[in-house]
Amino acid sequence: MQTVTLNNGVEMPILGFGVYQIPPEQTEQAVTDALAAGYRLLDTAAAYRNEEAVGRAIESSGIPREDLFITTKLWIQDPGEDNTMRAFDTSLRKLGLDYLDLYLMHQPFGDVYSEWRAMQDLYHQGRVKAIGVSNFYPDRLVDLIDNNDVTPAVNQIETHPFFQRTADQEIMRERGVQIESWGPFAEGKNNLFTHPDLSEIAGTHGKSVPQVVLRWLIQREVVVIPKSVRPDRMTQNIDVFDFELADDQMARIATMDTGGSLFFDHRDPAMVSRLGRLRVND
Repeated sequence: MQTVTLNNGVEMPILGFGVYQIPPEQTEQAVTDALAAGYRLLDTAAAYRNEEAVGRAIESSGIPREDLFITTKLWIQDPGEDNTMRAFDTSLRKLGLDYLDLYLMHQPFGDVYSEWRAMQDLYHQGRVKAIGVSNFYPDRLVDLIDNNDVTPAVNQIETHPFFQRTADQEIMRERGVQIESWGPFAEGKNNLFTHPDLSEIAGTHGKSVPQVVLRWLIQREVVVIPKSVRPDRMTQNIDVFDFELADDQMARIATMDTGGSLFFDHRDPAMVSRLGRLRVND
């Protein structure tokens, strides 16, 4: 598996398995199948409500802990340093782990600075190998970096052919932050799976459109965590290291960028309020 090196020297697989929107009752089997297919990076979150199922799959896999890279995320209902520590402990207990490889702040809202101070403490204590953020636009990311001791190792953001985030990625590169994609297939929006340009490129390589999208992200040095509950698609999604997109194909995909989210805008006041009202640990 190809890896990227984070700003603290930690090696992170460039391709992993995400469990967003997989129901808890299906998650254990999905993660079991993903691990059998060769995935070693697993991405979950307190807000997904399936950390326990991920933990059961990890425990039953028999894979040595040091061979896995486990990410989970802090939800914004847990403001303050003490609450952040408790939220971390809860996630760790549900996952059945002694440490995390990556702990992310899930949203750029709420008591961000006290939460980050606590996350820095967790990092310095060795309870997590790297800390980062999710859904941070460049202005919020730079502000967090400039006013704290530890620079986020990762920023996980919506990234796919229709919202490519190239300018965001350049700022992250300048600041030593690794970009990670969520929603790499845009959940099929804009007819991604049958898009003529992607389909033609896929035919050239004897690959599928999802494989082309994943390869495009990997060649951009974007960490990506596709999701599926089907073992055949899991196997297909990880089979992207035996071909390479040509420069003209990369450029062709670049023309698909709309420059905007296909899901929701984290700068929309109504969305900020909606996310702030979502409770995870009631």
